[in-house]
Amino acid sequence: MDLDLTPYFKKYEALVEKADDAFERVKEAYADCVKCKQKCADCCYALFDLTLIEALYINYKFKEKFKGTTKSKLLEKANRADRRIHKLKRKAYEDFQAGKSEAEILAEMAGQRARCPLLNEQELCDLYENRPLTCRFYGIPTAIGGQGHTCGFSGFKQGHKYPTANLDAVHSQLQQISAELLRDIKSRNIRLADMLVPLSMALVSDYDDVYLGIAGEKVEEVKPSKRRRRRRG
Repeated sequence: MDLDLTPYFKKYEALVEKADDAFERVKEAYADCVKCKQKCADCCYALFDLTLIEALYINYKFKEKFKGTTKSKLLEKANRADRRIHKLKRKAYEDFQAGKSEAEILAEMAGQRARCPLLNEQELCDLYENRPLTCRFYGIPTAIGGQGHTCGFSGFKQGHKYPTANLDAVHSQLQQISAELLRDIKSRNIRLADMLVPLSMALVSDYDDVYLGIAGEKVEEVKPSKRRRRRRG
């Protein structure tokens, strides 16, 4: 893939900067409630998905930082994590087909745990500087689909009003950047803007021209036939 994704990555990084600023403002105002610290890895077991632009960014930074044996070992961890997440999502789908309500399924999924492949043996993130937006908001109050959430280790209490990060709005902005990218590269797979993938899949995926829907049609070259000239008698 020879695409220059820099303009889209800059838009993504602008969202990252806003997310970090929002986190710091809440942390400063509610220092006794925000309990985030090194080796507190609760957020590293949460299930969440990435939009296309974030998956591309994480994939790029991962390949930029890791090479050789280290990269291979991390990809092995990512594959194991991806298989576990796939099983959890498959069960959720089967439960939905069996008649279980979406609210029940979402509540059950929220309680599921899957260790992030980027969480190392020292309980630290191997790609911390480039971690996803969801990780950056973890630890302060957030809202998804009108439902409030916060880290179980935090000091935020139910029934109290706090500054809350609207993750639906963040997700919409990520989708918009993804859609702009696909439009600009004239992708045939415009639905990629609506697709979500876990971080583990983002690490192991090959975001080539075929995946992005810009691979050209392979035209078989037809060689001109040779004609024999008749000899004049």
